[in-house]
Amino acid sequence: MTLPARLSRLADRFRPRRRTADEASARTPGVLAANGGRARRTAGAVGSLLAVLLVFAVLVGPDRLGLLTPGAFLRIPLEGLLVAALLLALPARPRRVVVVVVGPLLGLLAIVKLADLGFRTALDRPFDLVLDWLLLDDAFGFVRDSAGRAGAVGAAVGIVLLVGALLLVLTLALRRIASLLARHERVATRAVAALTVAWVVCAVVGVRVVPGVPVADAGSTALVGAHAGQVDERLRDRGAFTAQIAADPFRDVPGDQLLTGLRGKDVLLAFVESYGRDAVEDPELAPQVNAVLDAGTERLRAAGYQARSGFLTSPTFGGGSWLAHDTLLSGLWTDNEQRHRSLLASDRLTLNGAFQRAGWQTVGVLPAATQPWPEKSFFAYDRYYDAEALGYRGPKFSYAPMPDQYTMSFFQRQVRASADRPIMAEIPLISSHSPWTAVPRMIGWDEVGDGSIYHGAAAGDDSGDTDGDTGRIRAGYRQSIGYSLETLISYVQTYGDDDLVLVFLGDHQPAPVVTGEGASRDVPITIVARDPAVLDRVAGWGWQDGLRPGPQAPVWPMDAFRDRFLTTFGPSTPPIAAPR
Repeated sequence: MTLPARLSRLADRFRPRRRTADEASARTPGVLAANGGRARRTAGAVGSLLAVLLVFAVLVGPDRLGLLTPGAFLRIPLEGLLVAALLLALPARPRRVVVVVVGPLLGLLAIVKLADLGFRTALDRPFDLVLDWLLLDDAFGFVRDSAGRAGAVGAAVGIVLLVGALLLVLTLALRRIASLLARHERVATRAVAALTVAWVVCAVVGVRVVPGVPVADAGSTALVGAHAGQVDERLRDRGAFTAQIAADPFRDVPGDQLLTGLRGKDVLLAFVESYGRDAVEDPELAPQVNAVLDAGTERLRAAGYQARSGFLTSPTFGGGSWLAHDTLLSGLWTDNEQRHRSLLASDRLTLNGAFQRAGWQTVGVLPAATQPWPEKSFFAYDRYYDAEALGYRGPKFSYAPMPDQYTMSFFQRQVRASADRPIMAEIPLISSHSPWTAVPRMIGWDEVGDGSIYHGAAAGDDSGDTDGDTGRIRAGYRQSIGYSLETLISYVQTYGDDDLVLVFLGDHQPAPVVTGEGASRDVPITIVARDPAVLDRVAGWGWQDGLRPGPQAPVWPMDAFRDRFLTTFGPSTPPIAAPR
């Protein structure tokens, strides 16, 4: 063989060989099968990891927003160890039964934790499994009034889908974990045993990687126990509260022995929505609010008025204004829906009822009442004005159907100016209701009319949206409280006389997004009058001079106010109940 031929043959050995079409097609399924197997294994591993992380997060996740930090997840959940041990100990068929039972329970646990998280964020208390279902209608109404019906329906549908998704996804996640444990039984058994020993050691020693967060965690068990205790507590409370309703020292006191110290006076009781202690003490909120109060004190003093102020402790926080109204007017601590409904079904004497019995014309002016309210008869209103009856023709201001100045203007024009006898009016003002995104401006009282002016120059200020910007939310809150207080001060200046007595107070503190966690439940309360005899009566209360209570002002529970008020403004000798 010649040298060129040998070189050509040698080169052919190192040249890549071109496969035929048949050879390539025969090799392709094998390659694809191998690649597909790797992809399935990777997807399976990722799915298993996500399932473990999801169940772990549900078991150790906190139910308070302030605890929602990475350190909160540095825990070993006892419940997870117990479920894993049970799955490892059982054969295939019983294991499937455990998955079907425990999976939805994990979903329910996640739902309860999310509900607790939401209620603690909004109302500074956990979700009440017995009573808070009654609030769903009110929650829907709040979203509808704030964001429109479409927004409310969308939110309701979203919540229903979320609940269904949690029940299904957590059941599927537990099924995947059960399969994983079965495939790797030996390794899983050792891991569960090691983690159990670690849990016991951490529990005995009290190990905490993050302060207040024990590594040996049994929080889910404690959470379930606390909510189960709510059921028993609510059942026992029903009978106890019924007995409290019946024990009323003023129940049978004749009208001529009630409120003798206020004869001839028009008494206005105004609730200022979300007007809490933080409004007059928080370093960021107080300067603007206190400026309104201090300037108002001087303006009213110049017009001959005096004021005294203190604090009451509200039964609610962040919402549930009706519970504060119930408590103040009935003299009974009403801090949940069961008590609210029991009270309204009773014949308990309210402050309104006492004034009515003593000869006053009682009036309820409720601008936020947008739905029929048959229970209003409990409050003994001779005249009742809801949002429709107030005849407002202007725009809404976020949640508030109408500005406070319009409410007070209507009351003066349509009620007080035409009254033929003294009036006692209950007026819950609403402009400072969350979400504090739009606040009206003060205008001349003679400009208010039917409210149509608010479509134009008096439309108000946009105080930002509730997109998580806490600074803007707090600024909107501060501005709305200032507006509501200025409305009352200006009303007294414009329409007050020697026969006007104004009592105004907050119903509750604003939501924790404004106050932060751990705030008190105290709300300011003030009484204003030109007649010195009225304030002489309350001298023994120890309240401070002016519209603003200071840090050392007395604090009463809100349910103490009714009896204290009726006693103070009753006859100098104790009232004598009529024979029954």
